[in-house]
Amino acid sequence: MRAALGRARAAAAARGLRPGQVDNRASAAARARQRRDDSRKRSGAGPDARDPQAVSSAISRLVAERGWNEPVAVGGVLGRWDTVVGPDVAAHCTPVSFADGVLVVQADSSAWATQVKLLVPAVLRRLAEEVGEGTVTRVVVRGPSAPSWKKGPRVAPGSRGPRDTYG
Repeated sequence: MRAALGRARAAAAARGLRPGQVDNRASAAARARQRRDDSRKRSGAGPDARDPQAVSSAISRLVAERGWNEPVAVGGVLGRWDTVVGPDVAAHCTPVSFADGVLVVQADSSAWATQVKLLVPAVLRRLAEEVGEGTVTRVVVRGPSAPSWKKGPRVAPGSRGPRDTYG
């Protein structure tokens, strides 16, 4: 170990260096290395990952990473419901929910519920064109919900509704 240290001191003295003095050649190489590292940190004329990104590409990347492609596609179709089923049907029928391939639709009258039930095969074909085959597997059509006759604090148990005259 002492012999190696002695050889290093002799080589430094041969180059004209004194103890504690920095070798200019080594510092020149270190400065070049530092400049090269700094140039990698700065953005040049070309595109860089640190450049500002468009919101649409960032959202598309997020949707793809999280595996949200199918729910986003269905949500887009539900947002454009009137263009998918037509303005006449959309005026009387609205999508309520989508889960596990089942689209639930609420009609504003029983007549429109019956009409939409007859149109379910055509609606399924149109949805398959929009979001892909097999995404929406079934359409459940619900009619209008009936009003509750259970109003007020004094409701008789077992009464079936207004004008109940059956024994």
